Amino acid sequence: MTLSPTRDRSRMSRWDPFAGFDDLYQEMSRLLTTAFPDASRISVNAWSPPVDVEETDDSFVVEADVPGVRPDDVAVEVHGNELRISGEVEEHEHEGAVRRQTHRSGRFDYRVSLPGDVEADTCEADLDNGVLTLRLPKTKASQRRRIPVRGQHEVASGRPQSKGSSSGTGTEHEKQPFDPARKR
Repeated sequence: MTLSPTRDRSRMSRWDPFAGFDDLYQEMSRLLTTAFPDASRISVNAWSPPVDVEETDDSFVVEADVPGVRPDDVAVEVHGNELRISGEVEEHEHEGAVRRQTHRSGRFDYRVSLPGDVEADTCEADLDNGVLTLRLPKTKASQRRRIPVRGQHEVASGRPQSKGSSSGTGTEHEKQPFDPARKR
C-alpha cells in the first residue's frame, strides 16, 4: 500500500488516511454476519453508549449517556438479572460535505448481566439532559445483608465473653460492631 497522493492531469488530490475505513467496516460486518448468522445479540450496525453501573444495598443504579435521544426512542428491558438498553439516535441533516463526525447516530444497544436479580415491576427510568438513569431494586434474595459474627465463647455459652481476661473475670466491655476505619 502506497501512501503517496494520487495524481491527476488537472489537479492533485490529498491522501485521506480514513478513506479505507468504510470499506473495512463493511467487510467486517459481512464477515461477522457470515460467521454468526444466528447470533441475535450481535448487531454490527449498532453502537453501545457509555454506561455506569453502581450497586447499593437495595438496588442497582445505571446511568447511560444517550445525547439526542427522546424518551420515545429508547427501550429498557429487564429479565431476571439481564438488562438491555436499546434505541435509536436520528442522524442530523447536513447541508455541506461532512468532513468529520464524532457524534453517534443510528441504532444503539447495550446489554449487561447484573450481579443479582431485580424487581422488574418496581424499576424506574428517567431521561434528563441526555442521561438515562435507571433505578433497579434488587429482589429480596439478592439484597445484601450484614451477618453478625460471634466469638467461640459466645457460641458455647450463648452470652458475650468479657474482654478483660480469658477466664471471664474483670471489667465487662460493651461489644462494638466491627468498624474498619476505627483506630486501635
